[in-house]
Amino acid sequence: MKVKTTEKYNAVVIELKGNVMGGPEAQEFSDLLHNLLKQNKKNIVIDLSDTKFMNSSGLGMLISGYTTIKNGGGNMKLANATEKIESLLVITKLITIFDHYDSVDKAVESFK
Repeated sequence: MKVKTTEKYNAVVIELKGNVMGGPEAQEFSDLLHNLLKQNKKNIVIDLSDTKFMNSSGLGMLISGYTTIKNGGGNMKLANATEKIESLLVITKLITIFDHYDSVDKAVESFK
């Protein structure tokens, strides 16, 4: 998994590329989110357009990230989930927890 971070208006966009499978990457993701909160950056969009595969550990990583941001007074939203990832969110009922959008722009606008 590769992570790319960009800022767009009042939000930080985190692109997850490749396979999201937890492991050591989960700690890197958690550290990234904690650092953003320390910088008072609380509007987070996770761009899943280049996510090829996600296993249960990857889902756990997203849930943990969501909890970290919520507890820090922020908000985390998902954007561009592929059909595969979206069906995974539906099956696990996580679709009811995460706000999800068709595009990064729509997710960013939702913070206004």
